[in-house]
Amino acid sequence: MRGRKADRFCGIGTSDSLPAPFSLVKAVEFNDNPFSPQRMVGPDETLRSRRAFIKTALAGAAGALIAGMSKHGAYAYTGAQQGRHGPNLSQLGLSEASQLVRSKKVSPVELTRECLSRIEQLNPKLNAFITVTADSALAQARQAEAEIQHDHWKGPLHGIPIALKDLVDTAGVRTTAASGLFKDRVPTQDAEVVRRLKAAGAVLLGTLNLHEFAYGGSSVISYFGPVHNPWDTDYSPGGSSGGSAAAVAAHLCYGAIGSDTGGSIRMPAAYCGIVGLKPTYGRVSTRGVIPLAWSLDHLGPMTRTAKDAALILQVIAGYDPEDTSSTDTPVADYAGTVEAKTSSLRIGIPRAHFYDGLHPEIQAAIDTALSVLGKLTSSQHEIEIPAPNDTAILIQKAEAYAYHRDYVTKSPELYQAETLKRIRAGTEISMAAYIYARRQVDQFRRSVPKVFDSVDLIVTPTTPVPPSMISELLADLDHLRAKELLTTPNTRPFNVLGLPTISVPCGFTRTGLPIGMQIIGPHGREATVLQLAHAYEQATEWHKRKPNLG
Repeated sequence: MRGRKADRFCGIGTSDSLPAPFSLVKAVEFNDNPFSPQRMVGPDETLRSRRAFIKTALAGAAGALIAGMSKHGAYAYTGAQQGRHGPNLSQLGLSEASQLVRSKKVSPVELTRECLSRIEQLNPKLNAFITVTADSALAQARQAEAEIQHDHWKGPLHGIPIALKDLVDTAGVRTTAASGLFKDRVPTQDAEVVRRLKAAGAVLLGTLNLHEFAYGGSSVISYFGPVHNPWDTDYSPGGSSGGSAAAVAAHLCYGAIGSDTGGSIRMPAAYCGIVGLKPTYGRVSTRGVIPLAWSLDHLGPMTRTAKDAALILQVIAGYDPEDTSSTDTPVADYAGTVEAKTSSLRIGIPRAHFYDGLHPEIQAAIDTALSVLGKLTSSQHEIEIPAPNDTAILIQKAEAYAYHRDYVTKSPELYQAETLKRIRAGTEISMAAYIYARRQVDQFRRSVPKVFDSVDLIVTPTTPVPPSMISELLADLDHLRAKELLTTPNTRPFNVLGLPTISVPCGFTRTGLPIGMQIIGPHGREATVLQLAHAYEQATEWHKRKPNLG
């Protein structure tokens, strides 16, 4: 397969001038380098502020927090700050790091350096990042540090390093959708979600690898090469947001943005042992995002805990009058209500379809998870809900072809062959079939609220099968799509229904690969979904496990 590994480290506007991947990361680590933050600042006052800021790092409350962290089972510490600060700052969750930044115990610059160091160390194994914007990330971190030092804290994402799936436009940053077609594409405007993240003071580390144009569930088809699962690099991380899931699981960033058209946030979250939230359709603007299928596309956070997901959703959710799919509905206080009690919640169990043909180890994990949920909630009821997968697949084919028609006509050689085949399959869809399918989507979305007359939330396994080995998937490309579709029968229906859905870790296979559980709520009820996800995390230990990356 043509392409190259996504291991170049480049800053904005400097991707062609840097001599080697290590050079810019080295500049992050050593103060005598001309790219060092200290060399780039200037005013003595700012330098003194940083020294004061760093001097208090990991003291007081931070020291107590990190001292309580287990040193066993965590990644071996190899970051540039080991000598100064002891334990790896990357082991903090987003919410923990945010608290320490706000209280001026940890600097955003230190967090960013730690992430860049881990990217340098681990990205060659994982191939999670396509572009690392180290110079602009450090500039954003320094700005956040100065603002917080002067008591201008913008909120929980201020100074926190986050990364974006490489189909979310960032002005001045190469955004490729993992395709040779767009390998040199540099947008001039930010996507709405990027605008919101920047306004919240987030530090953007760069862009993450994915299945080309998000048209696949394995992340093995990319111009930049396959993404590898941090729990076992021989395995697929799922897709299409495979780079986002791998980066979060490997602690290369504190959170990531993914997209989801048929399960592309939730399925890789399940396979990488993290949290992935697909919000209600229209809750988060998709303006400025390279589409797969407009009627089904969602954006959402990928994090290590439900609370972390709530913090990111709080920033990116909201009405966008320039996005035709955006809905003008109130945004709840996700972060403030995530710890609410769940004892009154009624859980729906849709056995038909969603529990059919489960791998035995996934069946055992979900049975145990349901037992735990039984102690956290009021009751469990068997229910029926539609699973319109055929409708979803038809719409995806038609809308993907509509977006790509001119490109595949003019430059078919710039696509990976497998992606080109999938896009061209859209020519088989008649106008009448598409119009009927779109009408079905509208009917499903209008009727599905009735399901929640008797229950508050729905629970299913995220996937019915574990991930596949990358070598096996690439060895049989004729059957790759069929194998991918086996992973998404439980996720795809909720793109059609437009319901908020989260995947949380709920176990592991005997070979050590993560298993996920899906929690689904009514339209606009992300807060309730997050509450049960958080309560389940507090009752279990699955989300605390970390992959051993050496």
